[in-house]
Amino acid sequence: MSFDHERAPRAIYVPPGAGLSRWVFGDRYTIKADVHTTNGALGLMEGIVPPGGGPPPHIHHKEDEAFYLLEGELELVNGDRQLTAEAGSFVFVPHGTVHGFKNVSDQPCKMLIMFLPGGVEQFFAEVGTPADENTPPPPPSQYENDVENAMRIVSKYGATYV
Repeated sequence: MSFDHERAPRAIYVPPGAGLSRWVFGDRYTIKADVHTTNGALGLMEGIVPPGGGPPPHIHHKEDEAFYLLEGELELVNGDRQLTAEAGSFVFVPHGTVHGFKNVSDQPCKMLIMFLPGGVEQFFAEVGTPADENTPPPPPSQYENDVENAMRIVSKYGATYV
């Protein structure tokens, strides 16, 4: 029996700067891997969170979420704990846990966000506004629009805001 190279699984490669980017809650999220490219295994995004940025507290009911901080500092709510994470920190949030984060520093924060299994990353594609390389951040008033849109569609992605 011969090996079918056409049907063999393939590694995915996403070069720097590539991926679907959206402004959501004033933050810039770039989807690097999604439910479609990973056969449902995970979703991976790069997040750039400006000072004061971050989503409202929320719960994922089906997916676990993990954060790895590359640059900056975030204040995280994880269940009933509040902690400050700095560059090099890893945070794992099991599904069903209230969590959120906010950049309380005066510098942008850069992080990787992983959803296991994948799927929730599609929420960012749907609720956000395009964030191409030359697109400036939306005005602060967009935050309220994003919250309204998020409240309207979040249950479709198995999550709720608290």
